[in-house]
Amino acid sequence: MPEGHSIHRIARQFGEHFAGHRVEASSPQGRFAEGAERLSGAVLVRAFAVGKQLFIEFDSGLWLRVHLGLYGAWDFAGSVSTSSRRYGQTGMRGNIPIDTAAEDSLSSIGAPRRTRLRMAEQEQLHDTFEAWPPDPIGAVRLRLLTEDAVADLRGPTACEVLTADLVEVAIAKLGPDPLVHGGKRSEDRFTATVRKKSTPIGLLLMDQSVVSGIGNVYRAELLFRARLNPHTPGNRVSEEAARGLWRDWTKLLRKGVEVGQMLTMDGLRGARLDAALASRDDRHWVYKREGLPCRVCGTHIVMEPMGGRKLYWCPQDQA
Repeated sequence: MPEGHSIHRIARQFGEHFAGHRVEASSPQGRFAEGAERLSGAVLVRAFAVGKQLFIEFDSGLWLRVHLGLYGAWDFAGSVSTSSRRYGQTGMRGNIPIDTAAEDSLSSIGAPRRTRLRMAEQEQLHDTFEAWPPDPIGAVRLRLLTEDAVADLRGPTACEVLTADLVEVAIAKLGPDPLVHGGKRSEDRFTATVRKKSTPIGLLLMDQSVVSGIGNVYRAELLFRARLNPHTPGNRVSEEAARGLWRDWTKLLRKGVEVGQMLTMDGLRGARLDAALASRDDRHWVYKREGLPCRVCGTHIVMEPMGGRKLYWCPQDQA
């Protein structure tokens, strides 16, 4: 499932290339035809993420809420960008250089061949097309089209048109997101919520009403970085440790948005950084490393189910 950094990057894509443009909305699959009709013809005002949820505002007063879930993805094509940061392209599959002369655009409308960009848990360039707009591929729930950019939504868990008041209700149900609700007040809110519950911290970090955006990868890595046993009840986590989790999540989320990958090991430079960007095997402390020696103590990493997901941790360093 895409974690918080991916949704913030998707929101950035809409902000850079769709905001201020009139949008033609359609549902090639047909399952969102009524919703698409309500949105079509409006100007896209802004887009932002709160955790794993994307909110897009239109000048008609309507909003689009999307939760990608386990199988959802956005496909972008046309005038769309990789990151303007140094590592923007290296977080994607393939070896296609950034065209800096085109202001980091993946393709230029009018060029003979153009490339699609898929943004979900992982970002990747895939296939090319010649005609504009490109034909939808597969079961596209919603297509948002401007004169020079297109976004196709596939397989979301949630896709709905909301009014502004209902958007406020949806956001109120979510825990704080460091990139939206920064500052000490949000840190205090997270810390207080964690420390009053007897639920294991490994479950609390996945609870989107406690904190927004953390998924299975970040959960495992944050707990290892804090040397916290995932079974520790929240009310037995020290205030210092709880605040440390919030601050570390803020740090990792910002890095993920910048780089486009969940880089959770510190001190990665040169060849080690290149390896980490190219392969998950070289970018995490414990995630997907069951049976392998801990990078710190050598104890075999274990995997167990927790909250319906696979949890990875070191029974020695996180004892």
